[in-house]
Amino acid sequence: MLVLVAPGQGSQTPGFLTEWLELPGAADRVAAWSDAIGLDLAHYGTKADADEIRDTAVAQPLLVAAGLLSASALGDIAPGAVAGHSVGEITAAALSGVLDDAAALSLVRKRGLAMADAAAITETGMAALLGGDPEVTVPHLEKLGLTPANINGGGQIVAAGTMEQIAALEADKPEGVRRVVPLKVAGAFHTHHMRPAVDTLAEAAKALAPADPKVAYVSNKDGKAVASGAEVLERLVGQVANPVRWDLCMETFKELGVTALLELCPGGTLTGLAKRALPGVKTLALKTPADLDAARELVAEHTA
Repeated sequence: MLVLVAPGQGSQTPGFLTEWLELPGAADRVAAWSDAIGLDLAHYGTKADADEIRDTAVAQPLLVAAGLLSASALGDIAPGAVAGHSVGEITAAALSGVLDDAAALSLVRKRGLAMADAAAITETGMAALLGGDPEVTVPHLEKLGLTPANINGGGQIVAAGTMEQIAALEADKPEGVRRVVPLKVAGAFHTHHMRPAVDTLAEAAKALAPADPKVAYVSNKDGKAVASGAEVLERLVGQVANPVRWDLCMETFKELGVTALLELCPGGTLTGLAKRALPGVKTLALKTPADLDAARELVAEHTA
């Protein structure tokens, strides 16, 4: 059984779309998406520097576009389940049939703008903690006023809060944590700092007509497989200000009997977590089109 997963913000790097746009029809497709949402995705995916694509309003649509583009390059495949990390959940909603591509990109554009506005209210950020025990780490974060915004499994928790709180964490790591790594994001996502964005996203969601997912859609909220398109959309709205429980998503992958995990462009982060938390599950990250042949082989081996 194959699970198709989409990475979240912070996985983007300068120029990562360049080779993907050379595939037949890709440039035209991205140009149409760019026109529809008022953002030059090709420019940001090929020529923009790291600071430009760190901008939340840019990074989020760029990541969803990359995920959809790389998924389409695989051809017509039938995974047993889909999931996305943070903004990757919108990619997963499109892959599962809950939203069409146009609706997914419209929603993520509004999400990115709303979260950028919320992040501008207070200077905030996020940092990954490598190593440590969650039972020790989480109370330590709360003592510093930080939120465990992503509980990723595989020995990784991401803390979010003000830059002063992040600095305090770097100076006072929880016992057992080897490193604190600042992330390439421009805000404390999945915390109370993002509450202003929830109302904006809820209003945007009213214009959408979600369908029920055609394959198991595993939600960041609690790792549950959600069967209702309306509930998927409701969770996408609330997820902006609530923690990502990727650890619970991976537990569900185990329960579903997943034997392979394929991470869409720009892959790497989620396959790394899976290698630690899902022993025995084959993993592959789609980074460039050069990975497509291996990805198709993985798909053929792990789908009916």
